[in-house]
Amino acid sequence: MENILGLLRIHVQRGVNLAIRDFKSSDPYVVVRLGKQKLRTRVVKKNLNPEWDEDLTLSIVDPNTPIKLMVFDKDTFSFDDKMGDAEFDLKSLIEVVKMRLDGVASGTIIKRVKPNRENCLSEESCIIWVDGMVVQNMFLRLRNVECGEVELQLQWIDIPGSRGL
Repeated sequence: MENILGLLRIHVQRGVNLAIRDFKSSDPYVVVRLGKQKLRTRVVKKNLNPEWDEDLTLSIVDPNTPIKLMVFDKDTFSFDDKMGDAEFDLKSLIEVVKMRLDGVASGTIIKRVKPNRENCLSEESCIIWVDGMVVQNMFLRLRNVECGEVELQLQWIDIPGSRGL
């Protein structure tokens, strides 16, 4: 078994202004990939602003590997259409996890990550200490598509007994 550093819970909140892939709308779902791990949300029918509100959990072995996110339009009789992709890394989140914050007031913003050419953020992403957990909220701008963003919340979960960070 590989050395798992911890788990990453990805709360796939919603899509915003997604691209039209069917007649007037799309039936979007999200696929998250990390190495051999591949998880997906349910399909939201006929909606360009879907609320998935779903948790996907990945095992993190190498904190430097970026996580890929793809949005697809579910089609019944043909291949699903791509509706853009994005990727994000965990470097900032992991820096904060390593700080071992205790006694910090819940809701304290520990770090702000600015959008830049290297990331897919569409606005500043805040890493927050919430009830003893490190949480990062992010809006990802989808690439290779005319429009669309996906809102996520990342949460680091330590595994008792693992090597950890």
